[in-house]
Amino acid sequence: MTSTDPTAIPAKLDDDEFQTILERHMTWLLSSGKSGGRADFRNRDLDGRHFHGFTLQGADFRGARLRGVELIRAELSDADLTGADLTGAFMHRTILSRAKLRGARLGGAELNHADLRGADLTDADLSAADLHRAAIDGADFTGARLDGTLGLDGAVGA
Repeated sequence: MTSTDPTAIPAKLDDDEFQTILERHMTWLLSSGKSGGRADFRNRDLDGRHFHGFTLQGADFRGARLRGVELIRAELSDADLTGADLTGAFMHRTILSRAKLRGARLGGAELNHADLRGADLTDADLSAADLHRAAIDGADFTGARLDGTLGLDGAVGA
């Protein structure tokens, strides 16, 4: 099974490991990559976690399960969310500029006022997602599923 296999069962992440990954990532960001380490949440089960206001720029979430997570005002620019399951995620004002969301599942996600400028949403499922006032300049929606998507006509840059 690959990291984008929707039938793969992600490994649950315990609280201590979660905190350690976040601390190493912050050190990595503050040191410009000289120490610590990029957050690696590949193929991990993060369902229901709260990332409210977290700085996770450049983090690796490939194949992660993030259903119903709270990413309100989180900084995820340049993050890799390829094949991630973000179904029903709360992503108000989340910064996802230049993020890789290829094949991600964002059905029913709330992305109002999110920054998706330059994001790669190729083949992503955005069915019934809410994009009211989202910034989408330069975002790639090639092959994306957009049926029932709300606010796309009112998105900034549409």
